[in-house]
Amino acid sequence: MTTTATPATATPRTGTAAALRATRRRRAARALAVTTGLTAAVIGLFVLTMMVGSFRLTAQEVVTSVLHLADVPSVDFVVRGLRLPTALSALTVGLALGASGTVFQQLLRNPLTSPDFVGITSGASLAAVTGIVLFQVGGLLVCALALGGAVGAALLMYVLAWRDGVSGYRFILIGIGTAVFFEGVTGFMLTKAELFEARQAMHWLTGSVGQASDDELKLLSGALVVLLPLAVLLSRRLRVLELGDDSARALGARVEITRAVLLGTAVLLAALAVAVAGPIVFVALVAGPIANRLLGPATGGIAAAALVGAALLLTADLVAVHLLPTPLPTGVVTGAVGAPYLLWLLATTNRQGAGG
Repeated sequence: MTTTATPATATPRTGTAAALRATRRRRAARALAVTTGLTAAVIGLFVLTMMVGSFRLTAQEVVTSVLHLADVPSVDFVVRGLRLPTALSALTVGLALGASGTVFQQLLRNPLTSPDFVGITSGASLAAVTGIVLFQVGGLLVCALALGGAVGAALLMYVLAWRDGVSGYRFILIGIGTAVFFEGVTGFMLTKAELFEARQAMHWLTGSVGQASDDELKLLSGALVVLLPLAVLLSRRLRVLELGDDSARALGARVEITRAVLLGTAVLLAALAVAVAGPIVFVALVAGPIANRLLGPATGGIAAAALVGAALLLTADLVAVHLLPTPLPTGVVTGAVGAPYLLWLLATTNRQGAGG
């Protein structure tokens, strides 16, 4: 004897499915609206960065010069020769740090996690300072050393954290210990340096978007074209991993392979950003939480976090160069703003019991 669903049982199921579809549509609409708004804000800040200065320009002059729509030598020199490299550096480094930070936080399931605190930045700093102090290198060689130091530090932490898999809590603890060790060795290297090399190393360690060369910007821009879409494509798998290893395996996910690919993508993004601009702190830490506040129920958007990172760094560069009595490196401004935010995040995280 066959049975058929009665209207009483079919109606709740239909209503639940309709409610789920409506919720998905609302989340998708909000994510699209937030991403579009952030894109417009980043474009506006990007243009504004090239408008202000001792030689003021209009938005039309900046846009036509950048897009090669007009040929005005004086404007082209100021825009393309002086201001565009710094603006492009702030844009690309901010995108890389924002995406990297939110991947780390979601993958390790801790809002206090970022490349600044788990040894990635410290490894890059140690390698760069060693090159500057011991071998008197500069330019692209410092960039290459910093990139290698960050990747090497990440591999070391991954190996040390492996115990039939990598847990987020163990990786964070090992990362913090590794960062402290690298920072101690970096300080020792600075004490042994000559005055000129020590000043050069300290300038690099402060972090500034104005120190990138054309070759370094091309390297970072080319890497972003590949790594940023890859991180966005992997965001669905990242959401599965957030459910926990057992649940992810039950859903058919290859947990360790997926985690390794996501970690590798985040590490490369952070390493390239640090190699180009030096260790600009707190951008990777704050971009993800700010993006989540804007996204609301549609949290976890990597593209939104990357755009928030770009907006933060473009704003920090504007403040550092144009709004302070004396121009300062960008890292000074991000550190001054990020430190109070970190204290607030520590207090609220401990209160909520979500600190891992």
